[in-house]
Amino acid sequence: MKEPSTSPENEDLLHLTTQLLTSLLNTHLSNIHHFKTKWSLIKTKLISLQTHLADFSDTSLSSNSLSISVLSSLSSALSDGISLAEKCSNPSSLPEGKLRTQSDIDSLSSKLDTLNKDCEILLRSGVLLQESVVSSKEVVRVEVRNLLTRLQIGSNESKNSAIDSLLGLINEDDKNVLIAVAQGIVPVLVKSLDCASYEMREKIVAAIARVSSVDSSKHVLVAEGLLLLNQLIRVIESGSGFAKEKACFALQALSFTKENARAIGSRGGISSLLEICHGGTPSSQAMAAGVLRNLAQFEEIKENFVEENAIPVLIAVSSSGTTLARENAIGCLSNLVHNDETLKVLVAREGGVESLKNYWDSTPIGKGLEPAVEFLRNLASYHPIGEVLIFQGFPLKLLPLLNCGVLTVRIAAAGAVYELGFCSKARREMGECGCVSALVRMLEGKAVEEREAAAKALSNLMVCTFNKKIFRKEEKGIVSTVQLLDPLTKNLDKKWPIAILGTMINSKKCRKQMVAAGASVYLQKLVELDVEGSKKLLDSLGRGKLWGVFARP
Repeated sequence: MKEPSTSPENEDLLHLTTQLLTSLLNTHLSNIHHFKTKWSLIKTKLISLQTHLADFSDTSLSSNSLSISVLSSLSSALSDGISLAEKCSNPSSLPEGKLRTQSDIDSLSSKLDTLNKDCEILLRSGVLLQESVVSSKEVVRVEVRNLLTRLQIGSNESKNSAIDSLLGLINEDDKNVLIAVAQGIVPVLVKSLDCASYEMREKIVAAIARVSSVDSSKHVLVAEGLLLLNQLIRVIESGSGFAKEKACFALQALSFTKENARAIGSRGGISSLLEICHGGTPSSQAMAAGVLRNLAQFEEIKENFVEENAIPVLIAVSSSGTTLARENAIGCLSNLVHNDETLKVLVAREGGVESLKNYWDSTPIGKGLEPAVEFLRNLASYHPIGEVLIFQGFPLKLLPLLNCGVLTVRIAAAGAVYELGFCSKARREMGECGCVSALVRMLEGKAVEEREAAAKALSNLMVCTFNKKIFRKEEKGIVSTVQLLDPLTKNLDKKWPIAILGTMINSKKCRKQMVAAGASVYLQKLVELDVEGSKKLLDSLGRGKLWGVFARP
């Protein structure tokens, strides 16, 4: 390790500052005649500074602009203090008057408070004790510590320069963000927001947004709680377009918890977010819609959306915003109508079905369609609207999604098949276009969620005789469904495969396939576990065997 060293120039500055402090503390304060109480408080602050200077003498000051800056400011303040103490040592009158002198003493006291704080931050940060750097990671760590210290002490110009450098560093690489978070960047940024200038506040919000972009760092932002939340809400109310965009980006990371969602709703955040959706920049619209999408998941917040007349604004964004803004607006509408028939009707009346159709038709098959499929599923669960969706041709739009390569989209599409399957016309249409075969393939998916969604959808389609014929022709239909009965397959509701097999039980060929695939064994175990429908299906399989015996000549 490299031994700490102190340059001659810095040694002189430290020595001079120490001399000035000693002179003021031990000589000049003993002769004070005016404002003795105020000088007594100043003496306490000087004693604290004396301790800090002793710590400075044990550290490396070379090549450290922060220590030079602090010592220079302290030296200047002490010189002013000596001059002021000499004036207050005059037993007769004060040369510049009582009020002016009192104001100067208060100003000196405030400066000493700031310098005490700066010294504490500088010493606590460890930047004066830097060892020789041997790795790029350590280089970043040292630089971050240095920049965070500069953000907390010194002039506004120095702080502005520090945040610029910090932004450049964390924008280079996600690893730099993680290092900065480990060094305590988030609490420093949040604290700095409260007293920063307009320009600085924008840059600090941009830094916070950058931290929120790294998933493994989001929990640190959440830990800051309402303090950070309130600051970000202030920005979306009155910041520039750039600051609003960055604040919304950060709010997306904070709006997943119920407590924060309530706080945003109760502090007028939804109104401000809707204003951005209505008249903000294209990028800020997308971010604001993303926050609203998160908030709409919580039942307690939905009333705020209605009060703020959010639905027309969201429908407008879903029709004319950027790709991301439209996706977030559709996702928000989907979350709003989930389990709420009143909102489903309201959204449909405001043009929600047309908006969904336009978005669907203009969006390539892939992840971007997931919120649209969820929206379709949520609307279709209310049958009067479901009938409108069927008339608009949505059943025929689901097959490509059941066959696509995105797992979550396939699962959502299977859910939509189930909801639209309340109607015999839709069941037949979906069977004719190939949905049964696609769902049978999904029964063998790796994810349990995919297999359950497929089984649930098929349980509805199998009500249609035409679809039963298609299912019987599927080589793996019966076998794949029976495998879902295995009690070892956890987190899968057995009532769906039981329902599918129940529709096929009258076919002798299908009964044989079920038994050969192990259905009797699985069902016996499910009966012991008291799974609904398992005993009835097992009894039906048993009766089929008896019918086979009686049928022999």
